[in-house]
Amino acid sequence: MEEIVWIDFETMENFMVDVFKGVGVPESEARICADLLITADKWGIDSHGIGRLKTIYYDRIKEGIQFPDTNFEIVREGPTTAVVDGHHGMGHVIGKKAMELTIAKARRYGMGMVAVRNSTHFGICGYYLNMAAEAGMIGMVGSNARPSIAPTFGVENMLGTNPLTFGFPTDEDFPFMLDCATSVTQRGKIEVYGRADREIPPGWVIDSSGRTRTDTQQILIDLVEGKAALTPLGGIGEEGAGYKGYGYATVVEVLSAALQGGAFMKGLTGFNESGKKVPYRLGHFFMAVDIASFTELDAFKKSAGEILRRLRASQKAPGEERIYTAGEKEHLAWLERRDKGVPVGKRLQEEMVAMRDELNLTGYRFPFEK
Repeated sequence: MEEIVWIDFETMENFMVDVFKGVGVPESEARICADLLITADKWGIDSHGIGRLKTIYYDRIKEGIQFPDTNFEIVREGPTTAVVDGHHGMGHVIGKKAMELTIAKARRYGMGMVAVRNSTHFGICGYYLNMAAEAGMIGMVGSNARPSIAPTFGVENMLGTNPLTFGFPTDEDFPFMLDCATSVTQRGKIEVYGRADREIPPGWVIDSSGRTRTDTQQILIDLVEGKAALTPLGGIGEEGAGYKGYGYATVVEVLSAALQGGAFMKGLTGFNESGKKVPYRLGHFFMAVDIASFTELDAFKKSAGEILRRLRASQKAPGEERIYTAGEKEHLAWLERRDKGVPVGKRLQEEMVAMRDELNLTGYRFPFEK
């Protein structure tokens, strides 16, 4: 069993702000980035929190394939729409500004949509869905990603994990928030297994022969090299309806690339033809629908909440204690973690110390250091 140390949210968020600042991110934007990551940790989404600070953001900025100072450029705009070029800046900053713009358009005209090109990894979609829900709106967010998913009956990684996500307010203490990839799993969850030195379950990843694999550490290497691929939502072949996940992933790819003239599929590998690392050129889309344009907001919240409560109150399978609705587990994770903080395993501890020492952040000594 991996030894876990819990670190309070305030310390962890401040540390992330200082790390981002240390590699050149302006303070106001560093706080946006840290807020997105700490929100993932608060909600129990350990695949997208502090665990990705070094490998996805810190290292890429130092390698010069992601820029710490974000240029958010609106290149085309209409009353309800906009196209944004993120110029390979911080995806969190690009994403938050894009959703703010989307919400502003929806507030004025009832609906809004913003498409983004040349962005970078922007964290959890749920953060942006929650922005819409707090504004009294239905939110829809999607993003393409570096190739990982093989199409049904294929073995080559062609599509990204391509989340297709939805959120809306309810009369409960938390919104409905469906934030998930269009693959059976996503790379971040495999990384969590890797940090714990555990094998992944069968059915998540296939090799070039179409056979399932579970060797986590080698899989993380082979996914980058194109020697392994994630299975689409539904799994291998058509028996488990894998074609549905494949289809939804394709929808996200089109909406994250074709609308904004952005890169797609093999254009998102992060390498050029000579094998040199280059920016990932990711695309996103953000949509918002103002509920008040259709019905009274409180009436919508009450109906939505009642639908969710009836689902949770329906007959349970033998041996099962409860039924959940989307967004509930994140809320429960927050209730459990709010006084404990972020769980940090050995490998993550080493990454945190490495970043601290490289940046000479002398104000931090962590609980796991004796």
